[in-house]
Amino acid sequence: MTTKTLLSWSSGKDSAWALHLLRADPTIEVVGLLSTLNQATGRVAMHAVRERLLEQQARALGLPLTKVFIPDPCSNEDYEAAMGAAMADAKDARVEAIAFGDLFLEDIRRYREDKLAPTGIQPLFPVWGSDTRVLSREMVDSGLRAIVTCVDPKRLPRELAGRTYDADFLDALPGDIDPCAERGEFHTFAYAGPMFEAPIPVGAGETVERDGFVFADVLPIGGHAGPPKPHQFQPPADQPARFATNAGS
Repeated sequence: MTTKTLLSWSSGKDSAWALHLLRADPTIEVVGLLSTLNQATGRVAMHAVRERLLEQQARALGLPLTKVFIPDPCSNEDYEAAMGAAMADAKDARVEAIAFGDLFLEDIRRYREDKLAPTGIQPLFPVWGSDTRVLSREMVDSGLRAIVTCVDPKRLPRELAGRTYDADFLDALPGDIDPCAERGEFHTFAYAGPMFEAPIPVGAGETVERDGFVFADVLPIGGHAGPPKPHQFQPPADQPARFATNAGS
């Protein structure tokens, strides 16, 4: 028997690596991806990834995608109501576990465990406790590639937004920065790696600064994505985004 598992999917590298590990576990059956999106903008919170690109990732991973839309602004009550409904649907579909790409932040792990406890759905943390300096190199060496979609300029140079997450990027990080960005120093969009059937053709577009963060738009190559709306890059206004079901920078 295998455990039917949903993967919390942020579009980033840690989510992608969590999937890679889950698929190597014969006791786990990954049955789909679960992502929260801003209802007003159609983008993944903080990562600012377009809904269309999220769908392309799911196709390249060979998995169905469940979208949970949250309002903007989103109160804690709004967020938890949306996620509660999603977990009820998952329970009806006989999902037994949901996996997260969290690495070491204990408060976030406790939050997930506490919220899932009444549902009977088991939380899984396949990359938890990894040495992030070792893990980051392992991901890059495997062929995993991502675009840096968001940078906190209080911690990192603005110019790193839009860069490729690769060995050169890791070498460019200041020594006090977690190379997996578990504390939100930056966020990514994964487009290639051993978990994908084929690389997703994308490029970095416009870079803007909103509400203290620098965002690089990710554009699909080979199709017209339409102009970005001015507010599409805004980070969520309040606490729920920190605990968003999407996990993985």
